[in-house]
Amino acid sequence: MTIYNLGSINVDLFYQVPHLPKPGETLSARGVTEGLGGKGANMSVAAARAAARVCHIGAVGSDRVWPRDRLLEYGVDTRHIATLDGQTGTAVIAVDPEGENLILLNAGANARISDHAISAALSEAQTGDICVFQNETNGQRHAAETAKKMGLRVCYAAAPFEVSAVRDVLEYLDLLILNEIEAEQLQTGLGTSLDDLPVADVLVTLGAKGCRWLGAAGEKTFDALAVEAVDTTGAGDTFTGFWLAGLDRGMPMEQAIGQASIAAALMVTRHGTADVIPDLLEVQEFMQR
Repeated sequence: MTIYNLGSINVDLFYQVPHLPKPGETLSARGVTEGLGGKGANMSVAAARAAARVCHIGAVGSDRVWPRDRLLEYGVDTRHIATLDGQTGTAVIAVDPEGENLILLNAGANARISDHAISAALSEAQTGDICVFQNETNGQRHAAETAKKMGLRVCYAAAPFEVSAVRDVLEYLDLLILNEIEAEQLQTGLGTSLDDLPVADVLVTLGAKGCRWLGAAGEKTFDALAVEAVDTTGAGDTFTGFWLAGLDRGMPMEQAIGQASIAAALMVTRHGTADVIPDLLEVQEFMQR
């Protein structure tokens, strides 16, 4: 099967700072690095490294096309990544010594993906494939509606979070993943509990506390692995990519969550985003310890 990912592609600029800046504060960074990022790109790389077939739907700007080529190197199908006039998306990421981060985004080409391009990519999909998207591109409702009509499992990774964005695609979703704060915001915004959402499976990530799965059989909590975090950037995206790859390969939900938890735990012990996401062999070796 295949995972179709309508996802953002960014150039990430990482600044190592002594602490996250306060309003009006000027900080001297201890170092800066450049890498591949964007929630969409991170998820595509994670799913590909988890042995899934991944087709990325997105766009880069004519100023920087290397992120598309990097995705191809990581095993992602890039045929449906357009090159548009203008800027590739960028993210400025400040990371403190405890691994916490602050992120500034510029959408660039991520906000100019055509409905035609989305439809062309999904026209290759088969019933049972997965379509995932995040809130860093345009075209989310079109992708969700098209994928649902074609019999795909539709997943929304609801970040950056907006209640209106979730509401716009909610009727098409089979899978919804969001963090603890986003879950509270969604319940407040919709005036309903997660249990009452018209979504078969809802996954709430809890950071170092693990995650909650709300499905047909009720609610189940999973503990996170205890590791020394140095950078939490991209951990949630890594979790999502490995989770979907597990489901795509026919894993039971609990097993897919367990695999994703290990991948995310390994991820937070590294500095960077897409370029340092662990592969399936690393996760399996960790499981055998």
